[in-house]
Amino acid sequence: MKPFQPTLFEGSKRLVYDEAVDLTLQSMQAYGPTHDHWGLAWSGGKDSSATLTLIVHLIDVGRLAPPKSLTVFYADTRQELPPLAIAAASMMEQLAARGIACEVVRAPLDKRFLVYMLGRGVPPPNNRTFRWCTRQIKVDPMADAIEARLDALDGNVLMITGVREGESAIRDERIRMSCGKDGAECGQGWYQEVLPQSKGVRGRIATLAPLLHWRVCNVWDWLRIYAPMPEYGGWATAAIADAYGGDEANEINARTGCIGCPLASQDLGLETVLKSAVWSYLAPLRGLKLIYRELREDDSKRLKKTGLEEDGTLSSGKNKQRKGPLTFAARLDALERILAIQGACNASARELGRPEIDILNPEEEARIRELIAAGTWPNGWDGDEPTADTPMDSIFRDGSVQPLLVW
Repeated sequence: MKPFQPTLFEGSKRLVYDEAVDLTLQSMQAYGPTHDHWGLAWSGGKDSSATLTLIVHLIDVGRLAPPKSLTVFYADTRQELPPLAIAAASMMEQLAARGIACEVVRAPLDKRFLVYMLGRGVPPPNNRTFRWCTRQIKVDPMADAIEARLDALDGNVLMITGVREGESAIRDERIRMSCGKDGAECGQGWYQEVLPQSKGVRGRIATLAPLLHWRVCNVWDWLRIYAPMPEYGGWATAAIADAYGGDEANEINARTGCIGCPLASQDLGLETVLKSAVWSYLAPLRGLKLIYRELREDDSKRLKKTGLEEDGTLSSGKNKQRKGPLTFAARLDALERILAIQGACNASARELGRPEIDILNPEEEARIRELIAAGTWPNGWDGDEPTADTPMDSIFRDGSVQPLLVW
């Protein structure tokens, strides 16, 4: 006799009778038919993957009328946790088998995270004053892809997202401030008539978050128990839940992000993955966070403005002696260390018969070396500035100068 296991559907085999799924269905039925085309923004994480697979399932079983077209936009940052990237690749094959278009959205080569940082010399992002990564490698490419798709279509588009309450305090406050906007009713998802960050699309595009009301336990049950079952689509989603903590996911409620994310104090997503024996061979990836921290904090690896113009007068601007880009030596050193980390992971993967990783491919490596060889610096920097550890007089924002103390 099988032990009792609480389920998402609480004794009902037909998922439409479950309250959470029923509310999602009502949300889609309320707004879906008023839009000719649907798009789905998919990050490969738990919420957007649950949204994607559930919507496709509801269409497959005839519970939800399909639109004229459905396009899935997969945000490939090139920095995702390997289990999520591998699961996404499998799911894209399943989507293709169903005839569902899936567009892989990446930043242009020169704006990808490692190319931009090591090729152009821009230091790693931080949470205080220089958070450039999210918009550049995820938000802007997605907005551009959606606008390009919209230009190719007649009629309006409904963008479906995996936004849920409870994932972020800032996000929840934004949802509460706009609750009921554009005629949305409570319980019918967070509906907005204009896609944030897009331009020139007003009146033709709207967003809907049909899983807004789901609890995290609903998401785990769907990804780990139901979605992988043949009758619910046979989706390759179990590995997604495992990446968030497997059996302990409900307790730790882990969130994932980029590998070695410079914005996070701890790499909880990676550490959660490494607790699983099947992914422990990825342990060298821990070294990425150390590399990024050194590039940001080690003054010998970065240039610095002197605070003076060529003629000796004070420079304009508030931060006259700001730290800036990475030196060529620092970039090349980081490049070799990252390649070594990737190589170590893949050597173990081949020995164990496990999937290899791809965080820096030959095209990206070649472009980084090309940009360094061309003497590329960020705008406003010439490369002849001193390194940030060079002793010099301190020049403050008000123009006052504190001479260098000589002992």
